[in-house]
Amino acid sequence: MKCPYCGYEDTQVKDSRPTEDNTAIRRRRFCAGCGGRFTTFERIQLRELSVIKRTGRKVPFDRDKLMRSVQVSLRKRPVEDEKVERMVSGIVRQLESAGDAEVPAEHIGNLVMVGLKGLDEIAYIRFASVYKNFREAKDFSDMLTEMSSARPEDDDLSE
Repeated sequence: MKCPYCGYEDTQVKDSRPTEDNTAIRRRRFCAGCGGRFTTFERIQLRELSVIKRTGRKVPFDRDKLMRSVQVSLRKRPVEDEKVERMVSGIVRQLESAGDAEVPAEHIGNLVMVGLKGLDEIAYIRFASVYKNFREAKDFSDMLTEMSSARPEDDDLSE
């Protein structure tokens, strides 16, 4: 592993342990070249995945790109990083264990929508506006109506 500070190739692992959700191994490393310390995370990859875009083009699956798109929808929202990481790891696990090496982008988007709906409704709407290609304010209104009609009615305890 290359040192991020000086580029020295021969770094040493000083400590290894699984992350709390057991989806990665956290390694503390030391660079003999500059004396720097840094942390790496190694994830187990069950299979190589390809994403089939709406245009039919195939691209390699990129977990970091998935994480970035989720983080954009969650920008300035009060959601813990750990919950976001757990959601993304769960999506990746579902994709890897599904058995298909090629996954439609639409399927990934649907999994993200389900995950975000459980995390933060504002982030869900933000993601949906891009994913479903909202063109006008009515699209937002329709989604809000759909969301409010899907909720169970609150019990009126004031009686």
